[in-house]
Amino acid sequence: MEKQELKKYIIEALGTMLLSLVVILSLAGNMPLVAPVLCVLMFVLLVYLFGNVLISYFNPAITIALWTVKKLSHKQAISYIVSQFFGSAIAIIIATICKIEFVKLPLENTSVLVGFAELFGAFVFALAIYSIINNKFSKDFAPIIVGIAYLTGIALSILLGANGIINPAIAFAVKSFGVMYILGPIVGAVAGIWANKYLID
Repeated sequence: MEKQELKKYIIEALGTMLLSLVVILSLAGNMPLVAPVLCVLMFVLLVYLFGNVLISYFNPAITIALWTVKKLSHKQAISYIVSQFFGSAIAIIIATICKIEFVKLPLENTSVLVGFAELFGAFVFALAIYSIINNKFSKDFAPIIVGIAYLTGIALSILLGANGIINPAIAFAVKSFGVMYILGPIVGAVAGIWANKYLID
């Protein structure tokens, strides 16, 4: 494995860990309404810091979607996904060591509507991500654009009745790892990136 590739996997793990930890801590601190905002702020900061080497944006759904359009090889996609879930697992370990009480998000509703809510949120997020990857916007504005898209995607998911995660790795960290919270973001991200590719690329 090349050193540059290894750095990218470490960044994906670090970023996913920080995003997951922010959500875990905000939920445990009785700040559930603030959790999306804190998560997006952390996400924007990470994009500012590492945007020049990012491609999967700390999200396995985005990784899979990029693999479908051949932006990532099989090996790269698998390595990114492993790195992302490793990061979320580290977040769980840190929270456990610090004796943070996990707040389990509701999973009783596993209807198709929940899957659609996560799908729609991920679709909006992926639309913006693919434009950034293809340099449709100035790199200076990239963190702000994807931050707005991320917050919008989360908000749409919540308003449509889901937990507003749109990221399977974070769903794993906050114990919201249901079928719809896996398939919804993946299908939405794939649809968003293909829609962008067809309409804009």
